[in-house]
Amino acid sequence: MPEFLAEVIGTMILIILGGGVVGGVVLKKSKAEDAGWVVITIGWGLGVTMGVYAVGSFTGAHINPAVTLGFAAVGEFPWSKVPMYISAQMVGAFIGAVVVFLNYLPHWKETKDQGAKLAVFSTDPAVRSPFSNLVSEIIGTFILLMGLMFIGANEFTEGLNPLIVGLLIVAIGMSLGGATGYAINPARDLGPRIAHALLPIPGKGGSDWKYSWVPIVGPILGGVYGAVFYRAIFLGEYSVLFWILSTVIAVILFGATSAELKKGNTIADNVEKKIS
Repeated sequence: MPEFLAEVIGTMILIILGGGVVGGVVLKKSKAEDAGWVVITIGWGLGVTMGVYAVGSFTGAHINPAVTLGFAAVGEFPWSKVPMYISAQMVGAFIGAVVVFLNYLPHWKETKDQGAKLAVFSTDPAVRSPFSNLVSEIIGTFILLMGLMFIGANEFTEGLNPLIVGLLIVAIGMSLGGATGYAINPARDLGPRIAHALLPIPGKGGSDWKYSWVPIVGPILGGVYGAVFYRAIFLGEYSVLFWILSTVIAVILFGATSAELKKGNTIADNVEKKIS
């Protein structure tokens, strides 16, 4: 199978099962309605597992631009193939989102909540604060790439690796995903968001493009940093990119923390003024 097609299929499977479980939980009159966050995280984990099983032997099943860029940044993947892989992942994510739309055809008109409809396709934060949301996506994808490096450094019974990767996704979702819905994959968010914008979904509302940069920039920064951090700390291979990203991410973390603390102090001052 050609590598482009393999990445299309792997990413498509990821979105069909991942976006599909969200649709089942949030769309009205679905038999899985209100099943909850645990079901969603397990669905996404199994989506990754099935995507990796499907095409891992052809491409290594990146199915995520952050993974492709992270591996390329540490020399484990040729830069010449990066554009092709990312293009395939975007196409696969878009097709997968269209399949999810078709699967739930009667449910779109039954669901009045525009945010719920968008959630089937793309992520949104529980508390909207762009730079803090960016931090959450950086951390989640950092753990993803670190986890992939850990898994690669250990030997598992043949055929178990995809399952372990799926469990990693479940762990990230349960532990860190509550802040932003854990895109941790630019294609997973952008491809379906484009589908949401183009598909004739009844009463769908806007596609929240103002937020769309966060699940793109955050996973790219976190993914690449996770890969170079592993090489630096675990293997002693310090690079210029490691120091540059360490500085950039430290600035982002400091800025986001300062902004949130300032908001907290402002709220406390306002409450105190009302009381007095």
